[in-house]
Amino acid sequence: MVKTAWVTDSTAYLDEELKNHPDLYIVSLTIVLDNEEFSDGIDLTAEQLFSRLKQLKTPPKTSQPSVGAFQTLYEQLAKDYDQVIAVLLSGKLSGTVSASEQAAKLVSIPVTTFDSNILTYPMTALLKKGMKWLKEGNSLDYCLDQLAAVRATNETYVLVGSLEQLHRSGRMSGVQFFLGSMLNVKPIISFDNGSLYVKEKTRSEKKAKEKIVDYLRLAYEPNPFQEVYIMYGLHEEQAVLWRDELKRQFPMLNFICCSLGAVIGVHAGENTLGISWFKGMQ
Repeated sequence: MVKTAWVTDSTAYLDEELKNHPDLYIVSLTIVLDNEEFSDGIDLTAEQLFSRLKQLKTPPKTSQPSVGAFQTLYEQLAKDYDQVIAVLLSGKLSGTVSASEQAAKLVSIPVTTFDSNILTYPMTALLKKGMKWLKEGNSLDYCLDQLAAVRATNETYVLVGSLEQLHRSGRMSGVQFFLGSMLNVKPIISFDNGSLYVKEKTRSEKKAKEKIVDYLRLAYEPNPFQEVYIMYGLHEEQAVLWRDELKRQFPMLNFICCSLGAVIGVHAGENTLGISWFKGMQ
């Protein structure tokens, strides 16, 4: 039987199952605060990040893992495994996928890099599905085909906590930021093949949430799924309140609350709320 090592990056949300998984390895992104570097999830938590953000003299930055970091890990894994499968943060948001692909060319062990086109818990959900399918004895090609099919059914909607942070990070254009901040617009940010775009503009967070409920209902009714992921920047209580509201309307769904983590928090802000599901995941 082929022995497989699984790799993901530090923007993934690790539940207890994954934290204790013997064949899962994490590569950290880097956060730079006033020229001081921190490894995401290792020496900087989301709580510490948001505390530091209020005191910064320069805009915070994030950077992808280096090709060398992936190469070193893959060379170590080659001693104990037959192949590596890396499920990583959207390549449209970070160079993490590219770094893994470059490192794969420098090592002897076969490495498959899968671009999740997403981040945090939705990426985690894909990772767990891939692990399950491979453990059941399916071929690598089958698992990758199934992951790609499920990935294509994702819907994600984000209410960004800080348009200013998103603008300063380069993830939102100056025009969009100006319109959002000056006209008190609450944009609903979504994903298109791994890229961010403004799905819709509303006049308040309440209106935005009403729109998202409509999206959820339209997605669920023709093809019922089981899980919905609610993501938050810093304030878990906001996610829990929203979860409870949604649970009353959709009692058949399992809502999972999870932190966006420090890297995403740099760009989105502490009051960010997001919601995500896969129409094709059963």
